[in-house]
Amino acid sequence: MIASSIPETTPLPVAPTDDEAREAAEIEAASKGCDEAFRALVERHQHRIHRLCFHYLGDEADAVEACQDTFVRAHRALPRFKPRARFSTWLHRIALNLCRDRLRRRRRTVPLDGLDLACGQATPDESVIRDADLAKLDRALASLPARLREPVILTCLDGRSHAECAAILKCSERAVEGRLYRARQKLAAWWTREST
Repeated sequence: MIASSIPETTPLPVAPTDDEAREAAEIEAASKGCDEAFRALVERHQHRIHRLCFHYLGDEADAVEACQDTFVRAHRALPRFKPRARFSTWLHRIALNLCRDRLRRRRRTVPLDGLDLACGQATPDESVIRDADLAKLDRALASLPARLREPVILTCLDGRSHAECAAILKCSERAVEGRLYRARQKLAAWWTREST
C-alpha cells in the first residue's frame, strides 16, 4: 500500500479529564462570585503555591503571607482570567511575582534550614555534615542572580517540568534549559571555590 493513498485524518481533540472539567466549572463559578467554588480552587492549589513561596522566600511566615496574598490577588483578578494557560500556571506566576517583590524589599538570602528532605535517620555526625552542606547550599543559591535561581527553585525544589517552568517564567523551554545549565555551572564553581 502506498503511503500517499492513505487519507490524512485530523487528530481528534483531546477531551478534558474530569478534574480539568471540574476545575473549569469552578473557575467559571468563582469568577461570577461563588465563594464555595473559589474555596475549592484554593484547597486544590494551596499546597503547591505555599511550597513554591517557601522555597523562594525560605521563611515560613513570609511563605504563608505570600501564599495568602497570591489567592487574594487571584480572587480579585479571576473575572479577567483568560484560560490561555492552565490555572495553576497563572497562580504560580502570581506567586512568583509576589515572592520577587518580597525578596526585593527584604534583600536577604534564602535559607534552606527548614527544607524537609526525605531521608532516613542520620547519626549526629551525619546531621552536622548535612546541616553544614545545607547552609552551604543556601549560600550558593543566594549567590545566583534571580534569573538563574528561579528555574532551580521551580524545577529542582518545586518539582515543576521544564514546560511548566517556562510558562511560569514566560520564556521558552530552551531558555529554562540554558538557565539551569548556567546555574549548575555557577553552583559547581561556587561549591569548588568554597571547598578549597
